[in-house]
Amino acid sequence: MQSRSIYKVPNGKLLKILLEYDTKKNTINEIKIMGDFFAYPEEAIEVMEKELQHTTLDENCIMEKIKLVIKENNIEFIGLNIEGLTKGILMCKK
Repeated sequence: MQSRSIYKVPNGKLLKILLEYDTKKNTINEIKIMGDFFAYPEEAIEVMEKELQHTTLDENCIMEKIKLVIKENNIEFIGLNIEGLTKGILMCKK
């Protein structure tokens, strides 16, 4: 199933998520993360999108995966936080 969300992160920027997910397995197939926030290094968003594939659409699973990817890849977000990204992803789930 395909879905999208637009979310204004509290004290942050606008986040847009395009999500394709497996309704039976409840996992992410493809995800596109966009918005007016900044991410460092330059490839951080592509890395995050790739690493989130096959993650269960559950708040704790997504949050833990995001934390791990940030730590392993030294990612820094400006105008976006882990909670905001997690909420934006989960808002796509119908």
